[in-house]
Amino acid sequence: MAKFTVNSTRFDPYLGFRFKIVVDGQPVAGLSKCSALKRTTEVTAWYEGGDSSGPHQIPGKTKYDPITLEAGVTHDTTFEAWANKVNNFQGDPAMSLATFRKNISIEVYNLQGKKVLAYNVFRCWVSEYQALPQLDAAGNAVMISTIKLENEGWVRDTSVAEPRET
Repeated sequence: MAKFTVNSTRFDPYLGFRFKIVVDGQPVAGLSKCSALKRTTEVTAWYEGGDSSGPHQIPGKTKYDPITLEAGVTHDTTFEAWANKVNNFQGDPAMSLATFRKNISIEVYNLQGKKVLAYNVFRCWVSEYQALPQLDAAGNAVMISTIKLENEGWVRDTSVAEPRET
């Protein structure tokens, strides 16, 4: 069976280093890493009277793991502004309970720069924010800021079709 429908001679899967995270319609600047999209459904054991063959297993509650995003420190304030909507040092009046949740899009691109996959992630909010990494005068590392996004689920954007490769 072909792994790709449009490009049936393609063998290699997509690579994971060309991607964008879109928040409020804009890609996040300097993004370097996005953790995996993962969901887990609990297994519920169900025993039936008179059946000693063991438990039946049925799906229980589903949990969506948080998504961690890492970006190089720039003058883009996307992470900071979003984190401040959940908790702000100025106190409760500075928080925004109406807009602290956002839907985001995770877009994956092929080597030709064409969008090949996209996932829409719903009702995300920042549960952890790291504005600056540890600073080290003897180091030579890129400064990375990090946010951890809780979410209430995600779906593949089926409007993104496999592009024809040349």
